[in-house]
Amino acid sequence: MIWSGETYHGAKLLLFAGQTDMIILERDNSPGILWPGCFDFPGGGREGLESPEDCVRRETYEELGLRVETLTPVLRRESPRGVSFFYAAHMPRQVIDQVRFGDEGAGWHVMPWQDFLASDRAIPHFKDVLRAYKMPG
Repeated sequence: MIWSGETYHGAKLLLFAGQTDMIILERDNSPGILWPGCFDFPGGGREGLESPEDCVRRETYEELGLRVETLTPVLRRESPRGVSFFYAAHMPRQVIDQVRFGDEGAGWHVMPWQDFLASDRAIPHFKDVLRAYKMPG
C-alpha cells in the first residue's frame, strides 16, 4: 500500500507495546461523536496536505505524546466518510511508561490484542482491520 497523493479522510495506528499488548484509546461521549465510549486506535483526520504517515504520526503524538518512526502499512479502507489508511507500529513494552495522554478522548488502555478483538466496546470495523494485519514473526 503506497499513498499516491489521493484524497483521504484520515489515518489510524495499530500500536503494539511489546509482543501482545496494544495501546488503545477510549472515545469520549461528546454529542455527535461517532462510536462514543468505544475503544479506538490512535490517529485521526488529515490536516492540510499531510501524507497519511505524517497524519498518523502527528495524531499519535497529540493523543499519546509518543513519537513513532517506523510504520508498517496495514490497509487502505474506503467507507462513506472517505478513504482511510491504517498502519502498525511495534514498540518496546517500556513505551507504556512514556505515554502522556492528550486532551482528546476519555482515556487510554493497554490490552492484549486478543482482548480488543473480544471486546464489545471495540469499534467493529477496527476489529476487522486488526484481523487483517499479519503479525510479524
